[in-house]
This record gives sequence, C-alpha cells and structure tokens, in this order.
Amino acid sequence: MNIKDDFRMLDKSIIYFDSAATSFKPNSVVDAITDYYTNYTANAHRGDYDISYEVDTKYEGVRDKVRNFINAEKREEIVFTSGTTESLNMIVDGFFKDYLNDGDEVLLTKAEHASNILPWFNINKDIKIKYIELDNDLVTLDNVKKAITPNTKVISLAHVTNVIGDKRPIKEISEFAHKNGILVVLDAAQSIPHTKVDVQDLDVDFIGFSGHKMCGPTGIGVLYGKYDLLKDLKPHNVGGGMNNDFESDKRYKYKEIPYKLEAGTPNIAGVIGLGAAIDYINSIGIDNIEKYISDLRSYAIDKLSKLNNIDIYNKDIKSSTIVFNVRGVHSQDTATYLNKNGICVRAGNHCAKILKDEIGVTNTCRISLYFYNTKEDIDTLVKVLDNNNILSESLL
Repeated sequence: MNIKDDFRMLDKSIIYFDSAATSFKPNSVVDAITDYYTNYTANAHRGDYDISYEVDTKYEGVRDKVRNFINAEKREEIVFTSGTTESLNMIVDGFFKDYLNDGDEVLLTKAEHASNILPWFNINKDIKIKYIELDNDLVTLDNVKKAITPNTKVISLAHVTNVIGDKRPIKEISEFAHKNGILVVLDAAQSIPHTKVDVQDLDVDFIGFSGHKMCGPTGIGVLYGKYDLLKDLKPHNVGGGMNNDFESDKRYKYKEIPYKLEAGTPNIAGVIGLGAAIDYINSIGIDNIEKYISDLRSYAIDKLSKLNNIDIYNKDIKSSTIVFNVRGVHSQDTATYLNKNGICVRAGNHCAKILKDEIGVTNTCRISLYFYNTKEDIDTLVKVLDNNNILSESLL
C-alpha cells in the first residue's frame, strides 16, 4: 500500500512494529482534531450558539459512523468511553455486578488481556472464574462446550488476542451460548483495526474497543451493547450531561442511553478524531487491510523462519502479530538491541500475565504489523536479527 504520505510518523527514521499497542495516526485524523481546536472549539450538548451546534452535529455524526462501521442496529447502542479498558469495566461493573449471583460462572481464557480479566476479579460476589482450555493456543467451540455448566452465565473473550493473535470463532460461540442462556462479551481492541466486526452477525451482547489502535487518537473508545441490555447498564459516572433533572430531596431522573452513560464533558476532539479514523479506514477498505497484513505476515514468517537463532511461538496462526525470542537472550535485551537499530517492538508479558501457563514462556518479543509496514521493513528486521549480526553486537 502506498500510503507513506498519509502519515507524518513515517518520515521518522524508525521501523515501527508496535501497532498492537497503538497505531500511527494519519494526517487526516490530526487535521480533524486541529480543526476542532482552532475553528469551532465549544462544549457538546450544552450551547445555544453556532459553533456549539457544529460540535453537536459532528459529535453525533461520529456516533452514526461507529454504528455503520460495526453494523449496530441502533445509534443509541453506541457509547463513547475512554477506551477498551473503561468499556469493559463499565460492562462488568454497570451490568454484570448485579446480573451475576453467588455460584454463577464466568468463562475466560488465560490468553486474555488484563482489561478482560481484572474487572471480573473485582466483582464482590462468590462467583467462579473458569478458563476455557486452549487447543494449541486456540479457542475452539468444542472446548467452550466442555467448559460450560448449568451455572455458566457469561463468556468474555477477546475477538483477536493481543499476544498470540488468534481470531476466535465468536459467531459460533455466541450461537451456542445464547441457546444455553449465556451472554457474550467481546474485547474487540485487536480485531477492530484489522477485520470486519459486524455485531449483528457475531450476535454478541456487549463489545468494547479503542480508537487509538485503529488510527484514531488515544483516550477515546466505544462501548456497544444490545439495546435491551444496555438500557439496564448503570452509569459508571454520574454528573453533568447525563441527567434530566434532580432535586434537593435526592429525587433525580437520568437521560436515556447513550447519554446517561456519558457523564461530564466528553472527549470531543477524540470523538471527532475517531470519526476521521473511520473515514480513513473505510477509504482503504477493511478487507484490503486484512489481506495486506496477512500477506505481509506470511512473508515475515518465511524470512524469520530461515534464521537459526529465533523461536517463533505463533508461527502457524493467522494473525497480525509475531511472537518470538532470540534464543538465549532476554526479550527486553532483544528489544533494546533492535531499538539501537531503529526498530520498535514490544517486549515483556504484554498485559497477558497468565498466558505463561499456556505457552510456557513468561516474556517474549512481539512484532505487530499494520498496513503501513512493508516488506522492506521485514528485510531490515531479519538482517538485524541474523545471528552473525547479533554476535557482532555482543548481545549473546
């Protein structure tokens, strides 16, 4: 893809392989945010003057863009948050804390991000957390069926995991879960930048995702919920903008969704930037992005597999990530070495601290690809990781 002129960050003398942590922002996103701050700065849903109306129009216009992007049934099902972490916390704290009872079971996997594990740990009830067994690091429908009991009330999974990068069979899991009266929560942080997420086709009950992993700004995200469930979600924050009325005797009335879940001054610039990011991704085509990354990863796996000093832990999984270690070298040392050569990768446990129970390795290096990476980037990486070059740097 010839998009180099679309990203100012691509002018830097670096190779960026950490888009699973956060993606670069195209010029159109930066310009949209700058336009808000320089040409029509005002609060949302609070003013009776022209520039405030412009803010309202563009802010609510993004809600419609998100609705179309994920194919939600209603615009009211789209709630703006600070990101996936807040979305998942709001879902768990605002809905499932009351929905679940002592003895109920929540199904997760040990490959989940901390944001999809710790909120469930914080429910102050005697619920049971169970982990679906992985089959060669993958979630299968058969293993989901094996894990379900009459006490299972919710399955909460990443659509695509942030380390191994496997794409789960969510549609099939949702179908089986709903036949058994089980709700499904989806962490779409890693899938939303790379593949089509159709909430009606997947038939999930709640979703959370972030803007900054899909070319948008940091500090903005989305909570989606089916209308009949979302309307029962209690506000995580209360205050201005989310109430219709309140009195000194403690009587109050909240607004309807989504507004009752968006207390205070929203991240207006973030919402506008998210809308610009959706426009940019749509201009390229999410299917084109998915195919490009798949082809680039195949190229990278082929080249890296020829090195005799590299262990790859997710070689055969269709993914945007490649998780590896240089044999005999700590992952952080490898990352530091690559940084000296202008290559940015993630090292450590990647916020999936119990995945080690499954893959047997505590810390790894992670390459995460996006559509602005190239085969030339891969060639440089392979050259730098070649054993002879590492030896010359005295890394081993």
